[in-house]
Amino acid sequence: MNRDADVYRDIDAAELAGRLGTDREPLVLDVRDPDEVADWAIPGSMNIPLRELDQRISALPRDREVVTVCASGGRSAVAADALAHAGLRVANLRGGMAAWGSVYDWVVVEAGDARVVQVRRRGKGCLSYVVGGTTGDEAFVIDPSIDTDAYFEIAEEHGWRIAHVFDTHLHADHLSGARTLADLANAVLHLNPADTFDFRFTPLHDGDRFPLARGVELSVAALRTPGHTEGSTIYRVGDRIVLTGDTLFVDGVGRPDLAERAEEFAHNLYRSLHDRVLTLPDDAIVLPGHYGDAVRVTPDAPVGATLGTLRATLEPLRFDENAFVAWATARTTPRPPNYVEIIKANMGHPNLTTEELQRLEVGPNRCSA
Repeated sequence: MNRDADVYRDIDAAELAGRLGTDREPLVLDVRDPDEVADWAIPGSMNIPLRELDQRISALPRDREVVTVCASGGRSAVAADALAHAGLRVANLRGGMAAWGSVYDWVVVEAGDARVVQVRRRGKGCLSYVVGGTTGDEAFVIDPSIDTDAYFEIAEEHGWRIAHVFDTHLHADHLSGARTLADLANAVLHLNPADTFDFRFTPLHDGDRFPLARGVELSVAALRTPGHTEGSTIYRVGDRIVLTGDTLFVDGVGRPDLAERAEEFAHNLYRSLHDRVLTLPDDAIVLPGHYGDAVRVTPDAPVGATLGTLRATLEPLRFDENAFVAWATARTTPRPPNYVEIIKANMGHPNLTTEELQRLEVGPNRCSA
């Protein structure tokens, strides 16, 4: 692109997401105030508040593009203009963190005749899945976000029809799109009745199996993995892939305190992990429902790990039950923003409009202990 040294360009959130984790990764410069950044930021970003930028320009690289970020694009545009006039190569994130919160990308995981598409909502760290076969035209969607277009796009790209929609649990940090997607796709909605949902759905039963094509099936291998919520559920795809929802992450385990019964739920979570998940073989591939800021996300690899790797790297998985419960109940991480309103909406009792709820859910996920 031809440009003068004193002109910056705009970059959209999808382009930025596609460059993070590659050799074309820019320096992301967040010019919001530190308290805003502490609450929610793009992983790996550098923070220099706008008011301090003139004094700290020398700290920025001249051999790498700098992408400026703020809440909605206003302050970052001022910063980008100043940096461009100082001779730096600069882009301004169009729409700021609001745009980052709604960007999606996806990556395909092949497992024999099964194909699992991991959908990453990059600004929330939310993961959802479209599961189909290399033959056959039906697909299942697990934990869809409220923006349903991505799932139809993926299904069309693979020649699939969305036939069944599932959630792994009653979500507290983001709006579930399961009900909406099932309605739009004329698909069957499956939920665990151990969580409270006040609308029509098809109840899951432990051991349910949903065939896809030529030996590929989704199985409810462990309906009851309570701990994060009473109705937490994991799903297996074939013999090697397990979708763990918020029971087990690559960087932690589900938090047990959102229902005000932390000790009881911590005991449940320990037993679910050890009786239901950790009994699987080491080469089982864990694909979770979320990831945290410390997890490096790249365009060509899923967020996941083998169970053997997680046994070796996650210390809580090696605790005995009493130590695990003490550890889990002692942690005091902030709760998801506006989680009460989001839970009510996901139960079927929204107090606010969808647009108001979508504004409330913007921000990080906080479902890991």
